Amino acid sequence: MENLYLIYREGFPKDLSRPCIELKDGSILTYKDLEDQSSQYANGFSNLGLKPGDRVSVQVNKSPEVLYIYLACLRANLIFHPLNTAYKDNELSFLLEDANPSLFICEKEVYEKVDTLNLKHPPNHVFTIQIQDKDSIQAIKLAGIHEVVDCSEEDTAALLYSSGTTGRPKGIMLTHGNIGSNAISLKDAWEFTANDCLLHALPIYHVHGLFVALGCVFLSGSKMLWLDSFEVDEVLTQLSKCTVMMGVPTYYTRLINNKGLTSKVTRNLRLFISGSAPLLEETFVDFNSITGHKILERYGMTETNIISSNPINGKRKSGTVGLPLEGQQVRIVNNDDEPVGVDEIGNIQVKGLNVFKGYWKLAQKSKEDFSLDNYFNTGDQGYFDHDGYLIIVGRNKDMIITGGLNVYPKEVESFIDKIAGVHESAVIGLEDADFGERVVAVIVRDEESKVLEEDIISDMKVQMAGFKVPKQVYFTNELPRNAMGKVQKNLLRDKYNQGR
Repeated sequence: MENLYLIYREGFPKDLSRPCIELKDGSILTYKDLEDQSSQYANGFSNLGLKPGDRVSVQVNKSPEVLYIYLACLRANLIFHPLNTAYKDNELSFLLEDANPSLFICEKEVYEKVDTLNLKHPPNHVFTIQIQDKDSIQAIKLAGIHEVVDCSEEDTAALLYSSGTTGRPKGIMLTHGNIGSNAISLKDAWEFTANDCLLHALPIYHVHGLFVALGCVFLSGSKMLWLDSFEVDEVLTQLSKCTVMMGVPTYYTRLINNKGLTSKVTRNLRLFISGSAPLLEETFVDFNSITGHKILERYGMTETNIISSNPINGKRKSGTVGLPLEGQQVRIVNNDDEPVGVDEIGNIQVKGLNVFKGYWKLAQKSKEDFSLDNYFNTGDQGYFDHDGYLIIVGRNKDMIITGGLNVYPKEVESFIDKIAGVHESAVIGLEDADFGERVVAVIVRDEESKVLEEDIISDMKVQMAGFKVPKQVYFTNELPRNAMGKVQKNLLRDKYNQGR
């Protein structure tokens, strides 16, 4: 029996009446609530006719109800498919068509326009998340114990989409074994115990908030203080109740810029963790000088979960993402997949139980991203120093990470290039003190075109998630290219970073 729910269940406290979630208003949800509610949802899914391997797509605002649904999917061996609430209609149409879920759970406003998405294969069942709504997913719940479905560690537990360099998102299949093995490693590496309280202000459509945070809590039988989103003042109010905080670099820069951040406010914390985007050394130093805490930086991606982490007891080196986690093999290779030496920059590859089993319906792409000896090519470049710490120096896939969210330029460029008056575009990431990187578009207009920055941005905001929309648009007569005709984005980054 390798079902991820049972792996989590091993960590639950023997006394299920112990708190698991404390809400902002002070109300408590217990481990028994998790057990009972997930069981009732799993019974309801079975009653709808869902079978192991069916997809359950969920695009809703953050709430404990999503956790019940996630755990219910695990219990029934259904594939949980979380979706960013920022996705617009055209993005949602593609993702639902590609995942082809049997069940779609969404907010009321999306429910009312599902028919306008023009899906060739619409979900068999669509429900809202709203309590008291006549079409609420809560109406399907059935009392009684749901026996956890026996499954293999190779069965897909979750399907998460990450935009690809081809311009179309790719479905990443994460198995029960991928998520479970990584959660065990992280719980041990970060020394989570039943006495911990995690401040959870992350979104839960993302690996960080969904698998990393929840796994550490469930496996240690600890609790979390649950915030709907990251609001600086609210976080500062709640921090003293917690022992651990997980966040993206943007969270920490915003805390630093708030006068309410002091060593007194953070005195009960034993650990601050940062991930999903590179942490600037300046942020590490400033946070340490104000609070006395050294932020622990780690490294991961959707396809691999977490790969490495600075140690909890050993030296935390700013500018590094630490040491490979237990059970993972990480290597730096040249373009011929040959290992390089210490301090030599190369391609980062990883192998282990944490690595996904492939891209949904993209067998050839899956094969291309693995070496002959089954190491996954992360697309990142870096090196190991003499102490074995991993340093990331860049990405060879042009990905932009803004506020902890991934943006692939090709997807954004494909949209911009279709706008009337645009001849061609190049999308780059520029340094940003708040978001780490901000999305910027450099555009060549058609002859005689008078399209303006506000035209581009307003057009995009209607049809694309806000975090993908460029914060700025620059116009130029031509894009710099090398002898092979490839746009030299490094030159654009240099030019516009200096021109801020």
